[in-house]
Amino acid sequence: MYSKHIRALADVKDGKWYKALNLVQSTADRDSCLINGYLHRLEGDFGNARYWYGLANQTMPGNSLEEEWNRLCDLISSG
Repeated sequence: MYSKHIRALADVKDGKWYKALNLVQSTADRDSCLINGYLHRLEGDFGNARYWYGLANQTMPGNSLEEEWNRLCDLISSG
């Protein structure tokens, strides 16, 4: 699963939003939910973003998108 999360985050960095979403939308593990929330936040769909962060037992953060991308990379790589 880890490699799927890393691939999704790399796709985000490359501007491939839909490709990243396709990797994480069909699973409900914590990291997939966080990435899914981030993706919806990136597109401006804050209601959907809050929903996905909530599934990961987190509130939608108020940090910048860049800070959140970095946080997710650190979180996922630390296992």
